[in-house]
Amino acid sequence: MAELFMPKLNVPEGKNSEHTALIEFADLSLYYGASKALKNISLTLGEKVVTAFIGPSGCGKSTLLRCLNRMNDLIDNVRIEGACKIGGHDIYAKDVDVIELRKRVGMVFQKSNPFPKSIYENVAYGLRLHGVKNKSELDGIVEKSLRSSALWEEVKDRLHTSALGLSGGQQQRLCIARAIAIKPEIILMDEPASALDPIATARIEDLILDLKKEFTIVIVTHNMQQAARISDQTAFFYIGELVEFGATSKIFTNPSQKRTEDYVSGRFG
Repeated sequence: MAELFMPKLNVPEGKNSEHTALIEFADLSLYYGASKALKNISLTLGEKVVTAFIGPSGCGKSTLLRCLNRMNDLIDNVRIEGACKIGGHDIYAKDVDVIELRKRVGMVFQKSNPFPKSIYENVAYGLRLHGVKNKSELDGIVEKSLRSSALWEEVKDRLHTSALGLSGGQQQRLCIARAIAIKPEIILMDEPASALDPIATARIEDLILDLKKEFTIVIVTHNMQQAARISDQTAFFYIGELVEFGATSKIFTNPSQKRTEDYVSGRFG
């Protein structure tokens, strides 16, 4: 088994990490049985930037996102061709420790899914699984994670009450705190604000912009305005194909492909 499937990247001092490649899909195709859901995707994503995956429902956005933490492994009859690399390491190689992979690549789902435990235990759960037992260390990481997810001031006096008593937006920020507590390098977000009201959505968007200082974030969203507000680069997918990828400002103001222009302008989708 590999000691670590992807070593921490050393970005040269003074080099802008936005130009450092971290994730690479190379001619990646995914099949559900005989059906080809992703078609020869080649795409390189930068470190410590926010990348948005956009496109109509069923176009493969979430499927590609789940390739990055091998969640598709849990689905029967899934087969992958091509390569998916993080830090230059093929995460589908036989010696990859999938548990370690999922520690390094956290995920926040569309529907908030707090555990039926206290707020504190929701954040501490993953830490305990990874062997952190010292109470003062747990306390410090729980507080730091809740502060990083902009939730500490709202919950610091109720840490040992049930997380299920939080509002929807608070629950989603708690799930983000839970994800970042184990210090991943990448955070995947699958429509994290789609079930939230505009105020809670704005809090999540502000949080994403703050988190990219420390994490690489890949987000699936159907909300064009959200993609334009928070992402640095955008990939547009249609029926399993990557149609266009580039700086978000270009994708939304001067796309190269007519299908991209039609989609971001609301003509279809």
